[in-house]
Amino acid sequence: MISSPTDEPRDLGRDLGRDFRRLWTAYAVSAAGSAVGAGALPLVAVLALHVSTFQVSLLAALSALAGAAIALPLGSRIEYRTKRPVMMAADLVRCVALASVPVAAGLGVLTYAQLCVVGVVQAAAAIAFGVAGTAHLKGLVSSAGRLRAAAHFATTDWISQTAGPPLGGLLIGACGATVTMAVDAFSFLLSAVGVRAIRRPEPAPPTRPSQAEGKAAQRAELAAGWHAILRHPGLRPLFWNSLLFSGAVMMSSPLLAVLMLRDLHYTPWQYGLALGLPCLGGVLGSRFTTRLSWRLGPHRMLLLFGVVRAPWLLLLAWVPAGPFGLAFLVVVDTALLFAAGVFNPTFVAYRMSATRDDMLARVMTAWSVSTKAAQPLAIVLGGAVAAFADIRTAVAVAGVLCLASGLLLPWRQDQLAVAAGEEAEGTPLRAARSGTSG
Repeated sequence: MISSPTDEPRDLGRDLGRDFRRLWTAYAVSAAGSAVGAGALPLVAVLALHVSTFQVSLLAALSALAGAAIALPLGSRIEYRTKRPVMMAADLVRCVALASVPVAAGLGVLTYAQLCVVGVVQAAAAIAFGVAGTAHLKGLVSSAGRLRAAAHFATTDWISQTAGPPLGGLLIGACGATVTMAVDAFSFLLSAVGVRAIRRPEPAPPTRPSQAEGKAAQRAELAAGWHAILRHPGLRPLFWNSLLFSGAVMMSSPLLAVLMLRDLHYTPWQYGLALGLPCLGGVLGSRFTTRLSWRLGPHRMLLLFGVVRAPWLLLLAWVPAGPFGLAFLVVVDTALLFAAGVFNPTFVAYRMSATRDDMLARVMTAWSVSTKAAQPLAIVLGGAVAAFADIRTAVAVAGVLCLASGLLLPWRQDQLAVAAGEEAEGTPLRAARSGTSG
């Protein structure tokens, strides 16, 4: 039986409290700064250093892969530490790294090597912040508020991605890319201040096992996150689904840019419109997440919107030229991002509930590192297909991979059993499941 609207608890999420709002505000500030500064690093490389196209691509790939490699051993260290200092340190590291670019440019000593170092450091610090932040969020809010909290963060992301790039473009046009990076750096400083303002004491971190010594134990610690994911009947299919879906989307991103700007002759403002406007679909989806979860239950949510988000990318291989083509792009991307906007918070809340507290940082590290490593490989695959065939064929291949991601969802409801102890707490996942069974 599907629960009615009157069955939805009226107090869901009202226990998030002031400390959650402080964390949310800090995250919103840094997300806005990052969205405004999106693409500033390669623009500095092109405009200030006049590097080649290959060097721009190398900068992006090196930042993702090397950043993930550096972040990998941090997972176990973050696991056994209080999370808030890690989050503040990650913010301050990103602030200093990004601020070094306008300073070096102003002194006339900026080099391509420095941009590579900044990209790597920024990527590693972003993973560290995300890992520590997820573990901190689980301890900060009650189990009943996790879905609402995840939806708040998702909404913030979508709004930032909608408004940030156009504002960043205006700022870059008016002041230059290095000034935009200074704004991004300052946003991380404000984020660190916001995290520092959280008052509630953190739960004590788990104690490192006494046997976690020696090289063999250290290797086991590095692999512990992947072991936890691959042994869990619900996390395992979602992990492969996530890698395939995000890889396909990232594979299509540069291809669509070339298709729109070179082959379809869209202007830069039309390209920006096609990128930014569909993010409102993500905003709308994340705002509906909680209500839909109580009506459908987590298993139906993950299946329905995991499937609904999958076919849209394939349609973009046949986007026509002209105003109709632009409208077609916006509608298709909006539909994809609406489904993703519903799916993502449901998935994030489930992953928090399904992972033991003493494993969450290592699971998040393994997940983030895998994603950061897979996405550049997918982009290279897209470029190779485009080189051997054409842009539309490469987009179609990305669309087929995205469509295939739906096959990797946890189709059996028993796969979504959460960790023991979470069931007894009455999480949104548990409550919604009880409303849809029988």
